[in-house]
Amino acid sequence: MVGIVLAVRGPARQLWLSSPLLLLLLLFLLLLLLLCRGASAQYSSNMCNWKGSGLTHEAHKKDVEQVYLRCSEGSIEWMYPIGALIINLQPNIVSLSNKHLTVCIKPFKNSMGANIYLEKTGELKLLVRDGDHNPRKVYCFNFDQGALFVEATLKQDISRKITGFQYELTNKREVSDLYTASVPCRPCSDTEVLLAVCTSDFVVRGSIQNVTNEPEQQESIIDIHVSKLYRQKNKVFQLVESSESWQGQIKTLLECGVKPGNGDFLFTGRIHFGEARLSCAPRFKDFLRMYKDAENKGLNPCEIGTV
Repeated sequence: MVGIVLAVRGPARQLWLSSPLLLLLLLFLLLLLLLCRGASAQYSSNMCNWKGSGLTHEAHKKDVEQVYLRCSEGSIEWMYPIGALIINLQPNIVSLSNKHLTVCIKPFKNSMGANIYLEKTGELKLLVRDGDHNPRKVYCFNFDQGALFVEATLKQDISRKITGFQYELTNKREVSDLYTASVPCRPCSDTEVLLAVCTSDFVVRGSIQNVTNEPEQQESIIDIHVSKLYRQKNKVFQLVESSESWQGQIKTLLECGVKPGNGDFLFTGRIHFGEARLSCAPRFKDFLRMYKDAENKGLNPCEIGTV
């Protein structure tokens, strides 16, 4: 019979195993546990963000590390880049097919130390060259074009170098809307406004407090005082305790010519790389009119409290 006997004599404890088979079984289970822990540390399949250091590869400068991410958005931060990384994005967003997905990456402002390629079946296509610095530049490609291959450049001095970028997976239509210059500037139709209320990442009623223009980035930053928060993603609008009101910023293209003005607007839009981007923004009284008209006709795509 297999059994375990625990005998206690004074302060000393001794463990006797009546069968060598049980000892082997315990050792096997311990080894299996260690292997599982090591595997989860190397391949975290449900992570959104990855942060690592190339110093672990210093003795083997040709090492290639696999990174697996399963989120629709996140970031990569590689300190002291040495060797290479293969970034495998495994989307968790609903899509008919991966061919309908687009991947966009936005390098950190001071990202340096590595080139970023697209890799498919052993072929590399340069996407971002080491040292390219454009804080507004976003690089997009089809999901089925391959994985991201991040390769450290051959430099003797690696001090203070960090290669990093944010990534997003989205459908092709959303990317087209975001980077088509005419879309954020033209007034939205009634139908577009009503659909934006139902599908946008943020919907707020508020007034324009200030507009800051940034000519170098061809953007305008709109400071919003929020009187009614209907919906938001990523908490871009924050509650100011001293005034008990919500405030936040929305970005749009400089060419749209946004200026401070009186009255309330209904602001809608998307969150991209942690920033609110303006879509439709009718005056609130105009939104109430179109909403009531659609409600009376039973044509509202969704319901929203208008008070």
